[in-house]
Amino acid sequence: MYRLTVRQILSVALLSALFAAGAVACYDRFGSRMQPSGAAFTETPPAAGITDPSVASDERNNIEVYKSISPGVVFITSTAAGRSFFDMGERSGTGSGSVIDDQGHILTNFHVIEGAQRLSVSFGGEKAFPATVVGTDPDTDLAVIKVDAPRDVLTVVPLGDSDKLIVGQKVLAIGNPFGLDRTLTTGVISGLQRPIRARNNRPIDAAIQTDASINPGNSGGPLLDSQGRMIGINSQILSPAGGSVGVGFAVPVNTAKRVVPQLIRNGEVIRPKLGISTYNARELRGQGRLPVSEGIGIYQVTPNSAAAAAGLRGLEQTEDGDVMLGDIIVAIDGEKIADRDDLYRVLDKHQVNDTIRVEIIREGQRTTVPVRLIPERRGILRR
Repeated sequence: MYRLTVRQILSVALLSALFAAGAVACYDRFGSRMQPSGAAFTETPPAAGITDPSVASDERNNIEVYKSISPGVVFITSTAAGRSFFDMGERSGTGSGSVIDDQGHILTNFHVIEGAQRLSVSFGGEKAFPATVVGTDPDTDLAVIKVDAPRDVLTVVPLGDSDKLIVGQKVLAIGNPFGLDRTLTTGVISGLQRPIRARNNRPIDAAIQTDASINPGNSGGPLLDSQGRMIGINSQILSPAGGSVGVGFAVPVNTAKRVVPQLIRNGEVIRPKLGISTYNARELRGQGRLPVSEGIGIYQVTPNSAAAAAGLRGLEQTEDGDVMLGDIIVAIDGEKIADRDDLYRVLDKHQVNDTIRVEIIREGQRTTVPVRLIPERRGILRR
């Protein structure tokens, strides 16, 4: 039996609260401030008018991709009221998005439309169409909006497969940096499987790194392969000064393929959850003796949750007033769980009602508990 001191208990509570409220400062966010029925999105054929890149010059490929795809890249303007009594005016921001079907659904970043009270979409030129929010997913920084526009102005951006990418592969980005309509930049894939975080601090898995120039206003626009297929959604830059230094990140399109059907169908992504508040075991390193150096300690179990139904335990007070350490999760389905990020990634691979095998340390003993996952629902943002 492992017991905690008052200092340790306060440390756990404080660290958990700080983690939940903490903002990510490693990356500077940018942006000024698909079949709609919910069917699975799949890789689509290259756009018409693009010559096989293996037999075309680089210049010709750039021209053809831009000519074929840029009509499907939109300019998004968001408008919101001032934040305080001293800020009574309206604030506006801009970003980019991609048309993903002939019903007017547009894929963009959540941070492009976050807090917007009005949205408008331009397909080039001065004419703009009002748009509404269909669904948002802060965890992946993705959102779907919808515009009621004539079919002849809707050019669908074809989808690629981000699992097939290789470092060094040519990519093209189309967006609206600094409000400059439909700007093309080119580069290569500089890295894969990069760890980035959404604004709510949740990890976005397997991001694409590129040196294609990306700046404020490119947010939500497509990262394309040389056949004109969207392989990522431009989302973040790493920049000490706030401008492009050749290190940009895109959310993989295969992530969007999982998320978008739910956004269109439900307005949100319904993820499975355990129903626990946690701390990283390594956060208490040096604070006291724990049975493991890595893992997810359970601070509290939510009543009527999946964890509660499975009998998982949080911190407990004994009859003599001591506090007994709760379960520490060290693996799920044989996959090591070292910290919260590992937990998020593993759960994201599962569906509601899946049963997972959670390996825990309890009172110094290692045991495995089956847990049937329940849905995690959030408020739906629709306008």
